[in-house]
Amino acid sequence: MKHAMIASSFLLVLLLVTGCAKPTEEKAAEPPTQTSASEPHSHGAGPNGGVVFDLGAQHAEFTVDHEKQEATVLFFESPVAATELILNIQETQTADGTKVAPMTVTLTATDAADGKASRFVGADPGIGNVADFTGTVSGEIDGKPASGEFQE
Repeated sequence: MKHAMIASSFLLVLLLVTGCAKPTEEKAAEPPTQTSASEPHSHGAGPNGGVVFDLGAQHAEFTVDHEKQEATVLFFESPVAATELILNIQETQTADGTKVAPMTVTLTATDAADGKASRFVGADPGIGNVADFTGTVSGEIDGKPASGEFQE
């Protein structure tokens, strides 16, 4: 009887210990904290309905206004010393399969003050297409070359 009591206590402890452990598969399912340079990286939706991404040392948001055929890059942390940025959008397609050609758009500062700005806007007829855009933004920011990749 004493041996049966000890064995059942041991089994109970074993079940509790193994039942409370988190499976190792959960850690593998977590999103990676870093991405390769060839893969666009975003931080999810921004406060203006765009996508947040890393642009140099800053966080920026990429948004489009299809009606105005405009794209905007907005910096969050603080205004940056830059006069223009270059937006390169890869070829994509609309939901109905219409091909949207790649675009290169110059984004200019719209709220410049004291040589710094936080909002950069540019236009292209291709932005009028309702599609998910993927691309890069680059330029000289705070006196240093900077670039970042985004994916809507």
